[in-house]
Amino acid sequence: MTTDQDTPQSGVKHRYRHEGPQKHIVVFIFSIVLTLIAFAAVAAGGVNASFAVILLLVMAVLQVFVQMGYWMHLKDKGHMLPILFMIGGFFVAGTCIVMSLYWVWWD
Repeated sequence: MTTDQDTPQSGVKHRYRHEGPQKHIVVFIFSIVLTLIAFAAVAAGGVNASFAVILLLVMAVLQVFVQMGYWMHLKDKGHMLPILFMIGGFFVAGTCIVMSLYWVWWD
């Protein structure tokens, strides 16, 4: 869906693409499917525990990318600074976790 927009200064019409709710509905259904897969892996009694943990971690990582990409709009242009700040925050948090584990276990 495209929309025309007039600028009063130049009289030029600019066209931009509007996403609409279609992608959001697809991403919402994908998030629900990921959640149901993770729940089914835990609810099923015969699943190996290590496989369930690995599956849950994979589902969690996929959920993070889906949530950040579509609901936080980080897939759009002009969002490089928030992405860089999040990467920096993950680096600092990961460093704190590794160092605290090192401090507790080997000190």
